[in-house]
Amino acid sequence: MSKRRNERVSNGWRRRQLRARVLAAYDVCAICGKPVDKTLKTPHPMSAEVDELIPVSRGGDPYSFTNCRLTHRRCNRMKSDKTDEHARALLAGRQEVKASSMPFKTFGI
Repeated sequence: MSKRRNERVSNGWRRRQLRARVLAAYDVCAICGKPVDKTLKTPHPMSAEVDELIPVSRGGDPYSFTNCRLTHRRCNRMKSDKTDEHARALLAGRQEVKASSMPFKTFGI
């Protein structure tokens, strides 16, 4: 049985260099458009995170500067491996429910 490697930590030095470059290049969250306070530490929901445009789980390169941008931790968690539009809808409180995610209705006893 083979374990999946976490691409973001397999080359820690390279990822730290990319994170420093993204933090230096951007000041505004790419999802919500609000300023990011880079002094906040990781568990804080408004702390700085590096997000991939194309998620690693969908084949994106975690080491490419052109695939990475600055986001709030909260915004990045809402986006997950979905689109920016999905995250913006969640932030605005208008989540669209797919028909396939609705529970089955049963009739009878």
